[in-house]
Amino acid sequence: MARGDYLGEFELVVLLGLARLEEEAYGVSVYEEIERVTGRDVTIPAVYVTLSRLEKKGFVASRVADADDTGGRARKYYRPTGQGLSSLELSRSMLNRLFRGVRLDATPNEL
Repeated sequence: MARGDYLGEFELVVLLGLARLEEEAYGVSVYEEIERVTGRDVTIPAVYVTLSRLEKKGFVASRVADADDTGGRARKYYRPTGQGLSSLELSRSMLNRLFRGVRLDATPNEL
C-alpha cells in the first residue's frame, strides 16, 4: 500500500465510529459514538475535519439531505466506502500482526 492509503490513529477511530453506526450517519452521531464507546474526549470540529479528509482519500462518501420540516438545517450524511472498509481491514490485520508475540503483562526492563 502507498503511504497515503494507511489510516492515522484518529482517522481509524472516526472511520470505525462511522462503520459502527452501520447506516449513514452525520458528524454529531459519529462524535457521540466515539465518546460513548471509547470515553475519549474529542471535539466535533476534529470529527468533521477528519471526515472531510477521509472523503478526500476516498474512504468515506457523503450526501446532503434536505432540511427537515422543523426548520432545522440540512444534514450531511456519511458512509464508509468499499475502499474505507478495506482500509479498516488492513489496519486490523496490521495491528493484529504487530500484537502477536507482545507480552503486555511483562515488566519493562529497567535502564
